[in-house]
Amino acid sequence: MPEWSDQGLILSVRPYAEHDAVINVLTTTHGRQAGLVRGGQSSKHRGTLQPGNKVDVFWRARLAEHLGAMQVDMVTPNASVVLDDSFRLAGLSSVCAVMEACLPEREPAPAVYDATEAVIGLITSEDLGDQWLGGYIRWEMGMLSIAGYALDLERCGVTGERDGLEYVSPRTGVAVTRAGAGIHVDRLLPLPRFLGGCGEKTLEEDLLAGMQLTGHFLERRVFGVHHQPLPPARQRLMALAEKRFTLTEED
Repeated sequence: MPEWSDQGLILSVRPYAEHDAVINVLTTTHGRQAGLVRGGQSSKHRGTLQPGNKVDVFWRARLAEHLGAMQVDMVTPNASVVLDDSFRLAGLSSVCAVMEACLPEREPAPAVYDATEAVIGLITSEDLGDQWLGGYIRWEMGMLSIAGYALDLERCGVTGERDGLEYVSPRTGVAVTRAGAGIHVDRLLPLPRFLGGCGEKTLEEDLLAGMQLTGHFLERRVFGVHHQPLPPARQRLMALAEKRFTLTEED
């Protein structure tokens, strides 16, 4: 009977039958794994089985290819840390939803686990203000790379120049200078300064541009190929960012 123990981050929780739950967990050494938690809908498990929480995991099944049963114990209650902050809670939910969609099941990915745990650490930190969103955007770029659609932001796709990059082609994901953009400027996506751009935008404008940039390619190259929209959690994060930073600029 195959079994293993690991640590992991809960990505999703879905009711199963009357009392149980099926959870998806990103583990340190076993990749993304699903399992059945007996009594997972009970009040006993409610605080633990929340997306974003770090848990100890024990999995066992009759055969390796079966769903298997999981037992989980709380390690770090990340969800409760951001429960009263709708913006950071949306960020945590978006990480879990995007990760679940981008990473194949049961493929070990320790570097992905480390990156995801790091971005959750940024989101749950109370010392960064809204700057955690920059780390989140870089994390989404990493997810695009894992899915096979890395953005090329090192040099202009038209002129080959490494300096003066201001835009990204929405079709190819390659950076472009103003000179290289020519008459197509209005069709391009702005490249935020924290990703190597040289525009003169505020931090808030750059963060919104970064969200639009990674969101465009996630929607087109990851979810779109399966005829699916961006996860509702990712859409909510974008909507909250637009509202938050527009209000900031008006103030």
